[in-house]
Amino acid sequence: MLDKQTLRTQMRAARLAFVEGDADRQVQSRQSMAADPSPVRHPGLGPGSTAPQNQPPGQMPSDEPRNGSGVTHSVAKPPKILVPQAFLDRLEHGLTVASYVPMPGEADPSPLARAAVEAGCEIVLPHVVDRATPLRFLAWDTEAALIAGPFGLHQPAHDAAEREPDIILTPLVAFDAMLNRLGQGAGYYDRAFVTFPNAWRIGVAWSIQQVEALPADAWDVPLHAIVTETDWITP
Repeated sequence: MLDKQTLRTQMRAARLAFVEGDADRQVQSRQSMAADPSPVRHPGLGPGSTAPQNQPPGQMPSDEPRNGSGVTHSVAKPPKILVPQAFLDRLEHGLTVASYVPMPGEADPSPLARAAVEAGCEIVLPHVVDRATPLRFLAWDTEAALIAGPFGLHQPAHDAAEREPDIILTPLVAFDAMLNRLGQGAGYYDRAFVTFPNAWRIGVAWSIQQVEALPADAWDVPLHAIVTETDWITP
């Protein structure tokens, strides 16, 4: 079994290749793993939404990569994440749902967040200060501008109201069938899961991010379910 850092490196490459539609790089990344066991709005949530890096709503920065000559060429956009009936059944008016603004390569939770808004839920987003400080989930109006945060994140202003989430939509680097999650390595979400033990923990990922097994540490908290562009995965 590969160590966590090696898995992170390889799976980041695999998911970015997936988003960019680069089948060759996806295969190369999988073979490598097998060889050794500015203000923005949340993309796609509101009519005036603006995606990170001034991209059109819902468009990732990788939608129009450039070749070595600087000429832009088009690639297929990644498929949308499913909105399973089991997720819709869990939504109730007044619930607080934590979403996130995806970094390049991450699965976009916008379809799930939009369904939550339509069901009358409040959307909150993570706010990060530094690696040592636990993240907070802050209230956010879907039409409100976000500010630039550390590590390239986009987040609500620090003085927004803090909320306790009922559902946490969680980004990840890799996952397995036991719903173990490999994150970026800072432990933000593992600490949040401990702080909010009653929240429903939903991983949001591309199907290519599933691996046979993940090394799990004592502090790792498994998810309740994972949703991809093809599946709703539960224990």
